[in-house]
Amino acid sequence: MKLLTGVMFLACVPLAIAKGHEDYPKEKIPEYVVEKVNVKVLPSALRPKLEKGKQTFADYGYVTSKIDDKEAIVEAPNGGPRISISILQEDKTGIYVCLNGNAQNQNAGRIQRVLLLKSKNPDSLLMGTESSKAFSGCPAIGGADPGAGSSGY
Repeated sequence: MKLLTGVMFLACVPLAIAKGHEDYPKEKIPEYVVEKVNVKVLPSALRPKLEKGKQTFADYGYVTSKIDDKEAIVEAPNGGPRISISILQEDKTGIYVCLNGNAQNQNAGRIQRVLLLKSKNPDSLLMGTESSKAFSGCPAIGGADPGAGSSGY
């Protein structure tokens, strides 16, 4: 019986390890992030006011004004704030991005944060949290964010 339990355990370990490791695209990653990120994971000073039934930049009417192989800039409708999304690193654990923009509250100034974005499956939106991993190109600047830190995981 112990042998059978051990064999079952070893058979299930690769499945447990593989679960949660989504293969993210190798090309057009900024486009993928803009399309798939759930805006509620953005720092509250950068994201639009949350509305029921809206989850993505497209739902809120944001448009992409610039996109290349490492960065996308999205703009709020009616000349609202711009958010720069730079891809820092992509691997099996997720996609590290640098968010940069002016806070909606002009007194808060500029906000810059590193987020680790993940999806549970290819059809789900990217969720994530602020990352403690440091990247030289994206130091955290701006005030404390009481609205950040919630995660879909």
